Amino acid sequence: MKQKLVLIASVVIGLLAALLTRSYLNEKDREIERMKAEFNKRNAMIEVCVASKALPSGTRLTWEDFGGAKAIESHVRGRVVLAKDAIALIGRELAHAVDEKQIIGWADIKEGDLLSRRLAETLANGRRAISVNVAGAAAVSGMVTPNDHVDVLGTFSFPSKKVPGEMELVTLTILQNVLILATGKETANARVLGEKTSGGNYNTVTLEVTPREAEMLVFSEQIKGRIFLALRNPADVYTESELPRVNFEKIQETIGQLNEIRQKNKMAAPRR
Repeated sequence: MKQKLVLIASVVIGLLAALLTRSYLNEKDREIERMKAEFNKRNAMIEVCVASKALPSGTRLTWEDFGGAKAIESHVRGRVVLAKDAIALIGRELAHAVDEKQIIGWADIKEGDLLSRRLAETLANGRRAISVNVAGAAAVSGMVTPNDHVDVLGTFSFPSKKVPGEMELVTLTILQNVLILATGKETANARVLGEKTSGGNYNTVTLEVTPREAEMLVFSEQIKGRIFLALRNPADVYTESELPRVNFEKIQETIGQLNEIRQKNKMAAPRR
């Protein structure tokens, strides 16, 4: 009987020792994992842009001027240009000279990181940003994008000049050759890196205008007019000096003449 008790006690002690050993080893494994995680965090690698050769101040960057390299994130000082943002460097000028294989930082680029600048900081002196409500067909089926140039047209209900007391629909061009700053919340800077936020699904368009032009746009929306955008080639800087107010009578008068002019221009234009 005594031998059986000794045997049982030995087995229990053995099992207890095994459990304690297993617990100790598990704790050591967790400690090792924590150490590995801390090490990996301290030595996390990132892809950065580095100069492929010595570049003097004022260099306008091309793809040949820089390349990608890996660097330990914690060892990099300042705001560096990540490899994924490399396209934003093309055409930009260096504010400072950069040595060969030196990591390029945004502080080395004239005007710094344009992609992180607020919209207000990109406006030229004397210019304002104002948003108008346009979507769908009014925004050329959502194909208007930041940096496009458009004409702004509006259709309004105005008092008739010929019939006192009555209203008539009138369409007129409000502004010509206006720069689009944003569609919805998508700016030109966001598009540089392909960070589309709205695509063609937006209800507002932000325009760059003068203070007087801003007043006209605000008034146009307040009188419950409907605004349309006409997309234009950015290289086309021509503007009409006199554009008529179009109402039903004007359409009747000029529709035949306009179609005749269009047909003549079409026949005179070279075939593509």
